[in-house]
Amino acid sequence: MANTTFSGPVTSTNGFVGAVTGNVTGGVDATSAYVQINAADAINTANKVAGTIVLDTTNSRIMVALGADATSDWAVADGSATVTPS
Repeated sequence: MANTTFSGPVTSTNGFVGAVTGNVTGGVDATSAYVQINAADAINTANKVAGTIVLDTTNSRIMVALGADATSDWAVADGSATVTPS
């Protein structure tokens, strides 16, 4: 998998995770590259919709949002587990 570094304004509405500098808006967690289990974290509150896809680089897995609510589960793409933000 390739990594990309952006500089300047970046807007994401589909779960982009990466090294980001500049003005960030959208469903991005620019400080960590994994699904946050804290329901108040931006990855769970900004532009999260059912089907949002993110890369959990801590555990090397793709996660898919099962709903739009901040506490909606994230499922591992292979169906092996879910994470519920709280």
